Amino acid sequence: MPGVRFPRLPHRLLAVALALPALAAQAADPLPADPMARRMLACVACHGQDGRATNQGYFPRIAGKPAGYLYNQLLHFREGRRINATMTHLVEHMSDAYLRDIAGYFAGLDLPYPAPQTAGAPPAVLARGEQLVRVGDAALGVPACASCHGAAMTGIQPALPGLLGLPRDYLLGQFGAWRNGLRKASAPDCMGEIARRLSPEDVSAMAVWLSSQPVTGGAAPASAAPDPWPMRCGSAEVLK
Repeated sequence: MPGVRFPRLPHRLLAVALALPALAAQAADPLPADPMARRMLACVACHGQDGRATNQGYFPRIAGKPAGYLYNQLLHFREGRRINATMTHLVEHMSDAYLRDIAGYFAGLDLPYPAPQTAGAPPAVLARGEQLVRVGDAALGVPACASCHGAAMTGIQPALPGLLGLPRDYLLGQFGAWRNGLRKASAPDCMGEIARRLSPEDVSAMAVWLSSQPVTGGAAPASAAPDPWPMRCGSAEVLK
């Protein structure tokens, strides 16, 4: 009604409301026995069953990501460094300890990855994308994605995420958010700096190449971080 302001739902009630479509779709299935899995049903509506997502749409996979990375992102949503109204409402009153519990739960899920989203991309685009991912571009001051996200691009413990299995539009959207200052990380924000050094064509090439790659040989994050890091990055330093 015009002029009427309705109270905002507490985060627990909002979580239930967000979970209702997913629960309705799974009405024939029993609720999970694990109490934490039941609490995380609100995440299913956007991130897919068990947080595994799909290779379509916009929402990222969170299953199997390093716990430190997931925890950092929950903090960023709560503190306003990442902008998403739904995520902020969900986590704004949650304690650090509970955010760590959520991160640990999804990090512990070892689930299959979908088939690659992108097929039939132009060879020149794929070649440029692979160069940036595997080698980088010294002239632009851009290190290889693989130097921080792992040679297999499945992430590095404890806080660097894998980039395979993410929707192409999600990858494009995150680079755009970093470039425009709508997404930030712990200082120094290396991803924001990298995004500003890359052209839109380069970002598109990386997103195309990444979204065209299958996850093979296991999807677990690597345990050995680069020494030294190619550039200072707060996301890698904050959990030391």
